[in-house]
Amino acid sequence: MADLASAQGGTADAGTHHADVRIEACERVDDVVVTAFVRLHPQLSSSPPPDAETLEGIVGHPANTVLVARTGSGEAGSDEIVGAMILVLFPLPSGVRAWIEDVVVDEAARGRGIGAALNRRAIEIARQAGARTVDLTSRPDREAANRLYARLGFAQRTTNVYRLEL
Repeated sequence: MADLASAQGGTADAGTHHADVRIEACERVDDVVVTAFVRLHPQLSSSPPPDAETLEGIVGHPANTVLVARTGSGEAGSDEIVGAMILVLFPLPSGVRAWIEDVVVDEAARGRGIGAALNRRAIEIARQAGARTVDLTSRPDREAANRLYARLGFAQRTTNVYRLEL
């Protein structure tokens, strides 16, 4: 089994380029990251967007790889985050598990392959970590996202998903 920490770091930091978009692991939380999540999160969920402290906990958690899609030249102040997702990797007795969570691409940037690029990078990191499968969930009303997942090779599973509100 590959080392989870090196699979989540190292090569993810180099980023993946897709046209005018760079997919990178978010390693630190700054004003650009906080502002992006404040803008993007309402496009994904009705829950309040995470604040800087919450984002620092998410980015700093050893199981998480927060991937962001950036546009711009890479020069200071020129980048805009137009998409994000979280890959969660965790070891179990049955092997390394990988989950993709909270995928969001800014409405103004959709249709440019950004969601596909984020997912492909997450799949690559999961594979490097030794995961044999990657799981995710998507609401049925997210039709474009569901078509994307099918195009990427995800198969809908016949399973029951349970939730306990705490």
